[in-house]
Amino acid sequence: MRKHLTNGMWDKLAPLLPPERGRQGPVAKENRLMVEGMLWKMRTSSPWRDLPEDFGPWNSVYTRFSRWCKSGVWREVLSALQGQVDWEWLFLDSTAVRAHQHAHGAKKKPSPKAKLLAGPAVDQRRRST
Repeated sequence: MRKHLTNGMWDKLAPLLPPERGRQGPVAKENRLMVEGMLWKMRTSSPWRDLPEDFGPWNSVYTRFSRWCKSGVWREVLSALQGQVDWEWLFLDSTAVRAHQHAHGAKKKPSPKAKLLAGPAVDQRRRST
């Protein structure tokens, strides 16, 4: 099973998560495996029931995800990690890239290929009647 959290990523994330032990009942699965399952679910947008068995029972992963959402764990993780920006990867899309204010109204010049595909030239001069 391919994992997406590197050891460096996990070292930053692990201290921000609740401890694996401390609740009564059977021994809990380790947090790293649960987080990998949560990331798989979010990355694929598939139903929880389609979670591969390598991550453990889907209901266990869902229950921990839901519990952490309700208790505010993910909110705290996000606010803590926002201060540790990694500029190694930076993605921009068209919603973030702005053009100059004068760039939107220029007349478009037809490409030479478009002229060839248009066929014989038609007289475009204005005529007065």
